[in-house]
Amino acid sequence: MLKKSLAFILVIMLFVTALAGCGQKAPAEPEKKVLRWNLGAEPKTIDPQLNSASDGGHVINNTFEGLMREKDGKLEPAMAESYEVSKDGLTYTFHLRDAKWSDGKPVKAQDFVYAWKRALDPNLVPEPSEYAFQLFYIKGAQEAYEGKGSLDDVAIVAKDDKTLEVTLKAPTPYFLNLTAFYTYMPVRKDMVEKDPEGWARNPETAVSNGPFKLVEYAMGDRIVLEKNENYWKADKVNIDRIEALMIVEESTALTAYESGEIDVIDKIPVQEIPRLQAEDPTFMIWPEIGTYYYIFNVTKSPTNDVRVRKALTLAIDRKAIVEKVTKGGQIPATGFTPPGLLDADGKEFHEVAGDYGIDPNGAKVEEAKKLLAEAGYPDGKGFPEIEIVYNTLESHKAVAEAIQEMWKQNLGIKVKLTNQEWAVFQDTRHNGNFTIARAGWLGDYADPMTMLDLWLSYSGNNDAQWNSPEYDKLIEDSKLLTGKERFDLLYKAQDLLMNEMIVMPIYYYTRPQMVSERVKNWEKTKMGHWFFGNASIE
Repeated sequence: MLKKSLAFILVIMLFVTALAGCGQKAPAEPEKKVLRWNLGAEPKTIDPQLNSASDGGHVINNTFEGLMREKDGKLEPAMAESYEVSKDGLTYTFHLRDAKWSDGKPVKAQDFVYAWKRALDPNLVPEPSEYAFQLFYIKGAQEAYEGKGSLDDVAIVAKDDKTLEVTLKAPTPYFLNLTAFYTYMPVRKDMVEKDPEGWARNPETAVSNGPFKLVEYAMGDRIVLEKNENYWKADKVNIDRIEALMIVEESTALTAYESGEIDVIDKIPVQEIPRLQAEDPTFMIWPEIGTYYYIFNVTKSPTNDVRVRKALTLAIDRKAIVEKVTKGGQIPATGFTPPGLLDADGKEFHEVAGDYGIDPNGAKVEEAKKLLAEAGYPDGKGFPEIEIVYNTLESHKAVAEAIQEMWKQNLGIKVKLTNQEWAVFQDTRHNGNFTIARAGWLGDYADPMTMLDLWLSYSGNNDAQWNSPEYDKLIEDSKLLTGKERFDLLYKAQDLLMNEMIVMPIYYYTRPQMVSERVKNWEKTKMGHWFFGNASIE
């Protein structure tokens, strides 16, 4: 009986204790700050040395960090705590700060040596870097890539774990800018060698040294990043998680943005721009240094004839395209190099270069017809049906349809339109499996060279399949000069490029974009790369 009474009392005491605790709540975990951002099409790669596209570059810019980083339009030391440049401007010595990879291991000078030489490896798996030429400023780099020298002789040396020494072939005023670019970012040899083709997409091997780290890669759906607690400025990183979505349809992405499901978009349906400009304070047109153009394959008929290329170029109305089709404040393009890049005298390079006979305000129909007739196609007779290939996007389709109609009306030729998924399209263009293809190029650093060395015969991005020893020499010689002498050669190079008309400039970029008011302190570099390492969410 006593045992039962004690048991009953114990139950009552537990019950009372439970009631007493009912008013007390366990400490709530702080709500995670999640940024949802539409990346658009799935990147072909997010490997720093293999990437050559802006979408992959956005992800890399948030997961990796180079020696320098752009902040508010200016360069500041990043992985390099400090640096010195020799009096002759040839030798750069970088002193690395105490920094860690996302798995806690220290970032070393040897990681930079490995990454840069990896980009220069002509036998790189799964394919050589399209951006290898960006390292040709370094002594011995071009020779190693072309098989005329050894990677061991490239002048990139780790003096110790914290000291990186680089020797250039000639003084390069924008070399520090290059060290902020993704091809120059470090990668870990032990992780890359576990899976040379897929390491960057696998959270188990994708160690990174930037503000965020990869935690999930769902093909065709999303890339998920989380704060890198080992980042050297982790205390400044306010966002816990980024979900980079792969919504290709611009209208679908806009609907998700307006319903609050997405915080950041930068691909806007053109037909919605007037409404958004009038009604939505988060809509903005962001300046970008870049050119939207069509590229001609100079090895295939009929675009192997410069007269045909010029006729097609002169027969479109750029003003109508930017005012009635794209509607985003774009500027009709009359050359390849866009506004925002200055020469040695501080003048706009594109203005000094001139318009190459292109009217920014309309088509030159009679001149275009004359050129086409000279090429053997009077009034378009006998001209084969040509194909414009573009990557799937509503805005690209709209531009292609406008140009298709202009060529039909002004030249009497038939044009077929073909769209391809982004990764497939990049391969199509790179392999030369096209006649005319949509293209765009955003500057990687603030110098006209960022546009012009694209067309070197050995550039991995020379999709026109153009090979001009004269052009190569102008660009290579300019890299050995400074000041006005250097720019004299750059102007001659662009003259040659545009007189051959291997590209058809359409407009200079701007970027219509929308960022939710709850996202603060986001950044976009002058070259158009998103950075959320300092952003916060309210």
